[in-house]
Amino acid sequence: MIWSHARRWMVMTSLVLACATSVGWAGVARPHQASGLNWNAPGGASGSVPWNIVVLLTLLTLLPALLVALTPFTRLLIVFHFLRQALGTQTAPSNQTLIGLSLVLTYFLMQPVGASIYQAAVVPFEQGRVDALSAVERGAPPLRHFMLKYAREKDLALFLELAQTPTPPRPEDLPMRVVVPAYILSELKTGFQIGAALFLPFLVIDLVVAAVTTSIGMLQLPPVVISTPLKILLFVMVDGWHLLVGSLMKSFA
Repeated sequence: MIWSHARRWMVMTSLVLACATSVGWAGVARPHQASGLNWNAPGGASGSVPWNIVVLLTLLTLLPALLVALTPFTRLLIVFHFLRQALGTQTAPSNQTLIGLSLVLTYFLMQPVGASIYQAAVVPFEQGRVDALSAVERGAPPLRHFMLKYAREKDLALFLELAQTPTPPRPEDLPMRVVVPAYILSELKTGFQIGAALFLPFLVIDLVVAAVTTSIGMLQLPPVVISTPLKILLFVMVDGWHLLVGSLMKSFA
């Protein structure tokens, strides 16, 4: 359910931004129809400003996919999904709440990386010292350094082998086509590991409640009716949200 809502939001965002991109292309193809707009670069190099706009709008269409692939959003959302399944609350917290919490925590974790990318790529691009493609190349090293911290060597070696690329002397020299899928696989594995560890104590409660209700002959009352309030009470008493979010944030330290 969570992934279906997230996917629906991503598709809608991509469609809207794709429409904006097509409008930008139309404006580039017919500059004479946009009266009052100067499509020439300040230095007289015509065409550079429209191309920069097209590149930026194209990147915006890929933003939802980049958010999932290049940030801790995937790990956070998987862990919260496992937590809800372990508690047995089905729809509480809602999908929107979990996605919003994952987005806020992703922003909290990625803010230093975003600041580095802004200083290295966005500022020179705004000042006109580099074009859009050069700005993308300048912004790649901080993001690559972040992903390499959490990508497993096993996954990196796998995609190096699949890409038939020789092992570079330094990890920083790895191409992004190797780093990105390795990082995604590592995040999926880590998210499932945390979710499995989170599931175990609640599973013990379910087993104990089921054994007790069966032994005293309470066959008419499903064990989940009794275990769910007990699990919620235990989670609230130990301040579970504080412990879980704190542990997740420390796992990225």
